[in-house]
Amino acid sequence: MSLLVPDELSGCAEKLIRGRRATRAFSPEAVPEETLRAIFSLAGAAPSNSNAQPWRVEVVSGAARDRMANALRAARAEQRVSADFPYSEDMYTQVHQERRAAFGAQLYGALGIGPEDHEARAAYDAESLRFYGAPHAAFLFVTGDGGARLAADVGAYMQTLLLAMTAYGVASCPQGLLSFYADTIRSELGVDEGKLLVGISFGYADETAPVNHLATERAALEAVTTFHG
Repeated sequence: MSLLVPDELSGCAEKLIRGRRATRAFSPEAVPEETLRAIFSLAGAAPSNSNAQPWRVEVVSGAARDRMANALRAARAEQRVSADFPYSEDMYTQVHQERRAAFGAQLYGALGIGPEDHEARAAYDAESLRFYGAPHAAFLFVTGDGGARLAADVGAYMQTLLLAMTAYGVASCPQGLLSFYADTIRSELGVDEGKLLVGISFGYADETAPVNHLATERAALEAVTTFHG
């Protein structure tokens, strides 16, 4: 049995993939336009079935970002929920729920919010609609019929985008909550194409924020993968 020794490329992959994490506190510094264009150009190399590339990406910065944040907070206050993809707690199995509960305990613990402090948790959720202070947000839409197969392709694009951001030193946080206000987002963007899959807040991390030092665990290889043959 030979010992697996990472070469230069696999070592970079290990650093890039394991180094990516969700950031929930950002500095106000904007990412330069040249860097933005390089990141989103690289993300376009993502794979898709028959190279259909069924994604549409809308990025907001500056005043557009501020208007979007205000619109989202208003939609939440008025309970104007509009999700293109159905969501239900029932979609999670028991083991999923256990992992989510463990993560929630870590997250709110890092924020100093107690398990029974529902008011503080709700306030934090509302604040997340300001993109955790990030100067930019990207919204990923599934074009075509918006079905599950096309959404899977956009998921591949999202991961490629997140890794491209990491490679360029840009922090990010995919936010499922943003997709609960699809109609509001479409209205603010002036678009009518596609179903909203997810929103991503991004920029440069506030390294002083304790929440950004949260380290989450992953399931063991044997728990999720079976090798046949």
